[in-house]
Amino acid sequence: MKKILITITLLITSLTYSQTWKTNFEEAKATATEQNKNILLVFSGSDWCGPCIKLDKNVWQSADFKTYADEKLVLLRADFPKKKGNALPEDIKNENLALAEKYNKDGFFPLVVVLDKTGKVIAKKGYENQSATKYISELQAIIK
Repeated sequence: MKKILITITLLITSLTYSQTWKTNFEEAKATATEQNKNILLVFSGSDWCGPCIKLDKNVWQSADFKTYADEKLVLLRADFPKKKGNALPEDIKNENLALAEKYNKDGFFPLVVVLDKTGKVIAKKGYENQSATKYISELQAIIK
């Protein structure tokens, strides 16, 4: 009985702090319009870019960021993995390439682009090894 209660508690906790990263720009814009939120577009190399991996671990996976994002942002990830085992479906690869052509022409990784609900750039930000709290406060300062 204890194991069942622990499992249920862990499941509920993980659902409470789960976040949904979209991979389709039009869907992200529609959600942002519906919820009156900005879009946080992240360009990452999830299996080869050290700072991208740290950003994910230190910021995106933190409870503080998940709470902040749930209230204020629609999350959109443009990932560019290199390992064959992590290859993305062609439609998502093509979507990511189109996003990079428009918002990340210099190919900077990680790059965080804050967009309004129509897709207009509000700000761009990289990542320095920092806490989720500091990163969130910097995001808040540039979004206003």
